Parts: sequence; C-alpha cells; structure tokens
Amino acid sequence: MELEFSTIGASEGGEQRVPYYEGRVQAGFPSPVRDERGDIIDLNRELISSPSSTFCARVLGDSMRDAGINEGDILVVDRSLPARDGCIAVCFIDGDFTVKRISVRDDGVYLVPANAAYPELHVPAESNFQVWGVVSWILKNMRKR
Repeated sequence: MELEFSTIGASEGGEQRVPYYEGRVQAGFPSPVRDERGDIIDLNRELISSPSSTFCARVLGDSMRDAGINEGDILVVDRSLPARDGCIAVCFIDGDFTVKRISVRDDGVYLVPANAAYPELHVPAESNFQVWGVVSWILKNMRKR
C-alpha cells in the first residue's frame, strides 16, 4: 500500500467553513424532515486537534479494506498522538511508507493489514522503522462508491 502525502490547508482567513445542520441523520428508520440548519462548521477545527503535527495522506492500495480504509480515501494523521497496540498508523519502514494496524507482541512489533490477501509484517530490530503518526480520521468520497 502506498500513500500520497499532503499538508493541511485552509481557505483565506484561516478556516475551512461549510454549512452545518444541527439535527442528526438517522441511520435506522427515517425521521420527519426538519430544517435544523445551524451556523457553519470549521472542518479544520473538527478534524484537527494539533495543526502543526497533522498531515493528510491519500490511500493507494487495498491492504486495509476490511478496516474501512479504501483506495482513494484520505487519512488525517496526527503525529502528536501516541502510537499504541491496536492503533492504525502511518509507518515508515526501510524506505517505504505504509498504513497498518500496530500489534505489539512478546516477540516484537508487527504491522498488520486488514485484508487476508496480505501477510503481517514483523518489524526486525535492525530495520529503519518509525511511526509517522496515528490515523485520527478517514475521509471518504462516496461518489466513487
């Protein structure tokens, strides 16, 4: 799996503002329609808690599909969050970037895909390995589905 990286940008004035509707959208039975349009929502404020340590990456490949991460999705990755067992993170290993679930075991660290077609990757102690950041959000383009 490859990643295309980009930085977080904002519109003029420092905010990325879009209309926001206060009401919740039902995922079960439909509810009566009400116009509960609120003010606006700033996507930077909602998605990014630490702007100086946050970046985005577009997913290329399908090794994380069973975790809901598909090709073309945009990952919001926060370098200030601690990497821990079970988290999904963007990792650098021996010259390549990948997104995988981190598994800490008695015999070392593993990078675990969410697709049975791909093997787990044991991270050897001598490898050039670094967790670049923890995935905090997954943005999906539903028009492509």
